[in-house]
Amino acid sequence: MQGVGVPAAVAPPTTAPRRGRRAQTRSRQQSSPAGRIGLGIAVAALLLFTLLPAYWMISTAFDKNAAFRGADLVPSGWTLDNFDKVFSDDTFGLYLRNSLLVAGVTVIAGAMVTLLAAVAVARFQFKFRTAVIVMILIVQMVPLEALVIPLFIQVRQYGALNSLLALSVVYIAFSLPFGIWMLRGFVAAIPKEIEEAAYVDGAGWWRMFFSVLLPLVAPGLVATSVFSFITAWNEFIFALTFMQDDEKYTVTVGLQKFFGQNTAEWGPIMAASTVISVPVIVFFTIAQRRISSGLTAGGVKG
Repeated sequence: MQGVGVPAAVAPPTTAPRRGRRAQTRSRQQSSPAGRIGLGIAVAALLLFTLLPAYWMISTAFDKNAAFRGADLVPSGWTLDNFDKVFSDDTFGLYLRNSLLVAGVTVIAGAMVTLLAAVAVARFQFKFRTAVIVMILIVQMVPLEALVIPLFIQVRQYGALNSLLALSVVYIAFSLPFGIWMLRGFVAAIPKEIEEAAYVDGAGWWRMFFSVLLPLVAPGLVATSVFSFITAWNEFIFALTFMQDDEKYTVTVGLQKFFGQNTAEWGPIMAASTVISVPVIVFFTIAQRRISSGLTAGGVKG
């Protein structure tokens, strides 16, 4: 019996030492001076690549000689004239208002529709449920440019061209697949026992939805709302195609006013671009904690 048992007891595992050696080698590479220097260079290059366009936009907006600026990193002089020229144009304020309306409707209405759809695919069993989920993923993969003409024909048939509400509906449709897919995992991660306890306490479905589900999925809902806001605020092609009157343009389309046939007013263009970026930065900064928690919580269970 001992002759059989001893070899099995002393037989070393084949994979653990290899993994241990790999981890030790990786740790030595990361902790070595050369590894730290390489990591620092990579991080610096990534930051430079990410921040340089934003710096160029902001510095050009304040540059006194923006029209003649070459490859110089530092502006030749500072001025607010470019911003004054942007805000002296009455239509720019109108474009900002239109963008805020479209983005606001997209975020609020889109959040309600997305949450209800996510609860439906995560909690209810119905025929072709898996096919519906797969179709949601397929729709997410279709590029926006491929759907401009079909959607334009549909919107025109409904007589909704030149309507900010119709533009919001289109943006909601495009933000739905990502929102449903993310919130579906988030809702599925909530234990059903919590909902059952609410039912036992006498709550109806809608009371359970607003008092139990909604607070628990709030981080994921904020994350999808930020995605919807950025989509609606920065979108250009659909706004240019569906909006036909100058007073109905959104702010991204309105930037064309500063481009001439053969020239471009780079100072006002960069000043307007800086102003346009502010709402996105503010919204993202306010919601960034909710976004990180929502993304990680939604990825736990799908």
